[in-house]
Amino acid sequence: MRRRATRLAGGVTLVTAFAVALSGCVASERDADGGDGGSNGGDGTFVFAGSAEPSSLDPAFASDGETFRVARQIFEGLVGVEPGTADPAPLLAESWDVSEDGLEYTFHLKEDVKFHDDTDFNAEAVCFNFDRWHDWTGLAAHENLSYYYKVVFGGTGKDSLYASCDASDDATAVVTLKEPIPELVPALSLPSFAMQSPTALEEFGADEVEGTSDAPQLTVYGKEHPVGTGPYEFKEWKSGESVTLTANDTYWGEIADVKTIVFTVISDGTARRQALEAGDIDGYDLVAPADVDALKEGGYTILDRDAFNILYLGMNQAQEPLDDIKVRQAIAHAIDKEGLVQAALPEGTEPATQFVPEIVTGFSEDVQSYEYDPEKAKALLKEAGQENLEIEFNYPTEVSRPYMPDAAAIFEAISADLEEVGITSKATPEPWSPTYIDTIQGGEKHGLHLLGWTGDYNDTYNFIGTFFGAQSLEWGFDDPEVFQAVKDARNAPLEEQEAAFMNANEVIMEALPGVPLASPVPSLVVAPEIEGYPISPVQDEVYNVITLGGGE
Repeated sequence: MRRRATRLAGGVTLVTAFAVALSGCVASERDADGGDGGSNGGDGTFVFAGSAEPSSLDPAFASDGETFRVARQIFEGLVGVEPGTADPAPLLAESWDVSEDGLEYTFHLKEDVKFHDDTDFNAEAVCFNFDRWHDWTGLAAHENLSYYYKVVFGGTGKDSLYASCDASDDATAVVTLKEPIPELVPALSLPSFAMQSPTALEEFGADEVEGTSDAPQLTVYGKEHPVGTGPYEFKEWKSGESVTLTANDTYWGEIADVKTIVFTVISDGTARRQALEAGDIDGYDLVAPADVDALKEGGYTILDRDAFNILYLGMNQAQEPLDDIKVRQAIAHAIDKEGLVQAALPEGTEPATQFVPEIVTGFSEDVQSYEYDPEKAKALLKEAGQENLEIEFNYPTEVSRPYMPDAAAIFEAISADLEEVGITSKATPEPWSPTYIDTIQGGEKHGLHLLGWTGDYNDTYNFIGTFFGAQSLEWGFDDPEVFQAVKDARNAPLEEQEAAFMNANEVIMEALPGVPLASPVPSLVVAPEIEGYPISPVQDEVYNVITLGGGE
């Protein structure tokens, strides 16, 4: 463990040096554009540092927060999010009606809106997008790409719950389903379901995905030509460095002070802080807990999101012996969650008992608990005939996530706990972008793995339905009882849903497909001159509302 810690420390030094150089490039770009090179946005430029670059500029093929952060500036959906909440609100659809049987949704659209390429946004464009998602085949239909569509609509083609879309007139789109999708309206607030220009999608072959399911290759559209209706247009993506957007001069809404956005990539938290203090960036996400007090004293603004997330240890049952419930129970009892929280997670974080945070409806006090008990873990391993076990343990590098600020530290804490009960972790670190998510969600060659989830909207199914609504390559199991419990809760009458989701959480924790670890409190920081940053529990943060106090 000491040797591994030494290597990690050396890696961080290299990453920090690279990241500081990278932030210097961003400052130079701002100077070249006529800015003052500081963090007051005098030229209307707002520079924000993420911990990883986007996986794609086509959000329909994405499920990661860094892609969605960029996509929310470029694209808009029929449904948005009420500021400061996780609740749905009108956006490109000004209102909607739902039939009594839940099969027909009539969307009344905002008029006189155009895509960035001057294509009209209308009902035909809406239906083009719905049909596009439904009609995916080949690699485009693989769950590694069409992740959210399959979670919400159940699959593509004949497996989809989507039936049709009718453009009854330019301002009215009628979407018909085969079966009800109770969470459809809030789900449509996801960037994955944003409206994209039919013209650009066709012209640049958006769905002509090449490569393999483990390593899909971005299309020209997804790299160079994303076109939405949002307040900002795509300008440039320097792979591994930055994405630059500029204000949409014909935007239907308002744009305050931010005229140019630069999303730069600084994977190391220390380097992000140094770039902010040097005036090279205006803000960054996922502030290290140890940096909060010093940043506050320096006059920077710390913004805390609600703990609307879950960090978990996944266990792929397609890999033996993780298909043995006794082994999974042993692993659960081996982990000291309280110690993990104190060692590697932000202040205010609470250990988790199930795959939803406590603030979500359906949280159950009666789930099977797996208290920290190393001796019980050893006994279970002995019963399973798996003493002195070695298991592959996948975790990401070069990234911080709201639920996972330091994956290496979390890995070290858990692997040490496992070592105490006779389980040796075969460390398998892998860069977050572009390979880690592909490995975990797109293939079977992983064992234990660290991952998590930030809720997309205020619906219990968005958590447990995403994980356990159907078979998936991430978890590698087929348990009809689990799938049915989740489905029953999803489709229960409104007055019965809370109890049904509580039952589903209890069924899941009996089956123990993984170990929910904690719901961390993520923090974001901006420079003193940045005013009105639209902090959101679901990260629906669009920068057209920001004002730059230091601007001219």
